[in-house]
Amino acid sequence: MRYHLDLTNEKPGKVYPLGEDFSGESPSGERLSFNNFYMERNGKPFFPVSGEFHYSRMEPDRWEDELIKMRMGGINVIATYLFWNHIEEEEGAFDFTGRRDLRRFVELCAKHGLYVILRVGPFDHGEVRNGGLPDWLYGKPFQVRTTDPGFLAYVRRLYEKIGEQTQGLYYQDGGPVIGVQLDNEYMHSSAMWEMTTGISNEWVFMGDEGEKYILALRDIALESGLTPAFFTGTAWGGAAYSPRVLPLWGGYAYRPWLFYSRQGEHPATEEYVYQDYHRNGVTCTDDFTPEYTPESRPYACCEMGAGMMCCYNYRFIYPYRSVDALANIKVGSGCNFIGYYMFQGGTNPLGKQGAYLNEAQVPKRSYDYQAALGEFGQIRESYSRLKSIHFFTRFFGDRLAPMETALPEGASQINPRNTETLRFAVRTDGESGFLFVNNFQDHLTMPEIQHQQVQIETASGVYDIEISMASEENAILPFHFDLDGILLRQANAQPVLRTEIGGRTTYVFLVPEGMDGAFQWDEGVTVLGDSSCPQGTKTHLVTVRQGTAEVDLLLISREMANRLFLLRDGSLVFTDAALLEDEKGRLRLETRSEENILFCYPPERLGTPVGQEGPLGVVRRSTAAVTVPVQTEPVAPQRYVIRFPEGLPAQVKDVILQIDYEGDIGSLFLGNQMVHDNFSNLDTWEFGLQEHAEVLQEQPLTLYIAPIREGAKVHVESAMAARNEEARSLIAELKNVRTQPVYEIEL
Repeated sequence: MRYHLDLTNEKPGKVYPLGEDFSGESPSGERLSFNNFYMERNGKPFFPVSGEFHYSRMEPDRWEDELIKMRMGGINVIATYLFWNHIEEEEGAFDFTGRRDLRRFVELCAKHGLYVILRVGPFDHGEVRNGGLPDWLYGKPFQVRTTDPGFLAYVRRLYEKIGEQTQGLYYQDGGPVIGVQLDNEYMHSSAMWEMTTGISNEWVFMGDEGEKYILALRDIALESGLTPAFFTGTAWGGAAYSPRVLPLWGGYAYRPWLFYSRQGEHPATEEYVYQDYHRNGVTCTDDFTPEYTPESRPYACCEMGAGMMCCYNYRFIYPYRSVDALANIKVGSGCNFIGYYMFQGGTNPLGKQGAYLNEAQVPKRSYDYQAALGEFGQIRESYSRLKSIHFFTRFFGDRLAPMETALPEGASQINPRNTETLRFAVRTDGESGFLFVNNFQDHLTMPEIQHQQVQIETASGVYDIEISMASEENAILPFHFDLDGILLRQANAQPVLRTEIGGRTTYVFLVPEGMDGAFQWDEGVTVLGDSSCPQGTKTHLVTVRQGTAEVDLLLISREMANRLFLLRDGSLVFTDAALLEDEKGRLRLETRSEENILFCYPPERLGTPVGQEGPLGVVRRSTAAVTVPVQTEPVAPQRYVIRFPEGLPAQVKDVILQIDYEGDIGSLFLGNQMVHDNFSNLDTWEFGLQEHAEVLQEQPLTLYIAPIREGAKVHVESAMAARNEEARSLIAELKNVRTQPVYEIEL
């Protein structure tokens, strides 16, 4: 099929600053600000990439390495909830120690060059008990989430404690905290008062005072020492809006809340259909109904699904390729500030009063969220695939940010179940731009795209681009693209990054699955070698020259792009493991394999290579293999003890316990505490043993599998209070338990 998009009359939009409510200056003179299109740093476009990481949901010994992984994955802003019931579970007893040490966490973000957005509540949600409100607020003589003086007095006390912990850490002080979110989904969302669950089922008040409440929180925050460059607020679902707060959006295609009270099939959603979120008068097919004119604020996101938890009534294995596809959709639809929830999974802390600090629909301890980074540091495919888009926004975001979105007629109205119409969008300044193509749809399998034709007509010429693409793939294709003075007319390859090594400039391009990697050049460009990537080639290097300008092009396959890491000196390393580079440039490899092959560009980056694959050096790094014996013994129906007869070895970074089982819920206990749990989705359940190593020397784990009860009935036909449950069958089977060492190798 052939598609045509006429952009000859496309003009740049009017750009203007948003004013002092959306700007700040550091002591060094660096300035962050917003205009109505994008964020600026020192007057130039800056593309934020935010990842959610709840510090109180992880032991602090893991924080730093996970922050480094996020930075290596292209994240430059850390967003984190401050859950009130984690901070002040008992009235008047504030706790900022251990995994609740907010100051230490923010200082680690600063150490690794990461900005921070604090989501301070008072209501957060985040699948936390009461949405983060402490239980003791339930009986107070006021309504929560209102401007009642009694409630605001408690909010002020909370904010003042946060202000004490973050003093000197705001952007204006030279710190990393650039933003603060006030409440969450105000007038849109709520949570159960968990103490009433299963009885009266009462809900936290979701608010009804609109901007009045938001501005009251803003005033208290400023008076309490929370002084960011800007404040933010969630905007979806008709949430309250104030023009003094930056509205942030999101998108989830996997929606467990649909099944909190019912069962059935999940529908295919509109999340993988391109929209135009930054144009006045345009109707979108999702819940984008802003309280402001779209062109008056940048389209920015804080909650794009980078995973999703299983809830009790909806169990599924999250498709990791959905995440970079969603990022492609959002950026192609006009987003200039992407934010993921959750990027880093975690584990809920234990409550001091015996309550689990979560809500009843989700596991009591685990909040892995099937995120890009798992709760025990696992690298997911989503993490690997996202890097290409994050590097693209880092190196080419200054070109992209001012560009408008242009859609073919009817593009935003495509039925999610339509597998035939090509899904594409263009961002352009009228001459140059990027063609965004998506071939992923949630809850549906898309066929391979074969030889679709897209013609883009602009003031600089006509571009005929042939699209072939594998199922579940997406791409960002450039046209009229400048490479340091050399004009690339168009390419069936995605620009990833630009780097300078040894005085030479190299552009890295990804060839998406199913594409041929063909390039078309302006007249006068000399190509030294074949500028298309030969079929099946993982890497290919060519040089292009025009006049006195000369650059190298490194073409890489999707497989190699997923392995790509960019180091501080501009060199590249390709590995399946997690590569960590600290603030001093020291390199470590976190891996589950004792034998590791890495590829380097330039070839000698990690020392003398043992071989060469195309332009890359091949390096091997190994460590002594470790085995961790595990014994499992049944002790009662559905109940087992798990022992490690030789203990946990000190020479490994972690040991992951892997459990395969069939049943309803799996729960792990150590002593008198539940340490982890899992709603079965038939995927392997993983649990990191690192922080329990000392106790496990003396005590075994106890595993209980709550069975699936088919035909269950509760009998109460008795003159007394006797009750008992009978079921036609119980399904609970432990299939396999094994251990997986995690190694750390210094490079």
